Amino acid sequence: MSSRERILGRVRRALADVPSEDTPIERAYLREHGDRSVEETVELLAENLADYRAIVHRCTAADLPATLAGMLAARGSKTVLVPPGLERSWLAEADTEQVPDRVESTPHELDRIDSVVTACAVAVAETGTIVLDGSPDQGRRRITLVPDHHVCVVRVPDQVVSSVPQALERLDPARPLTWISGPSATSDIELDRVEGVHGPRTLEVVLVDTQSSAETNS
Repeated sequence: MSSRERILGRVRRALADVPSEDTPIERAYLREHGDRSVEETVELLAENLADYRAIVHRCTAADLPATLAGMLAARGSKTVLVPPGLERSWLAEADTEQVPDRVESTPHELDRIDSVVTACAVAVAETGTIVLDGSPDQGRRRITLVPDHHVCVVRVPDQVVSSVPQALERLDPARPLTWISGPSATSDIELDRVEGVHGPRTLEVVLVDTQSSAETNS
């Protein structure tokens, strides 16, 4: 008898009393950790984003154009890459050259862009993660991986969830999902941190309070 036959024989004997039909296993995973209000969930997102060394800004929808313009000016950005579906009003006050996202753009051309501004699909408070799904207001995956500065706008509270399971319920797994937890960073065996190796060195997140604008309009 070969070693393979002996091992398979042991497996068969071990499974002799197991029912033949497949019995589903129920796992009672928590969908979120703790009981938080909407405001507390947003605060947790801001804290975890900052903990991952993202720069967090907060404003209302009415103040977003001025906020983005100020951020790009402070960065010294002369060019900004713009996804095709990004709301035009967002960059209306920015004194920058707006470069459209083109399929034929080379990685070298993208690398010369100063900043990229996108929306997002969802943001996860418990992990400080922002998810992009390639929608028109987010563009193709490479435009947020090659330029060194990424500005991402998150609509609060509509796009904020507590946990990863809740985020997965909102996302289409067939789309090109990019999960971002802070700026690009990696460490060697001596734990020396290096940023910008496989993505933007700087991530700025704007939490836009859409509720305040809605209340003001009403």
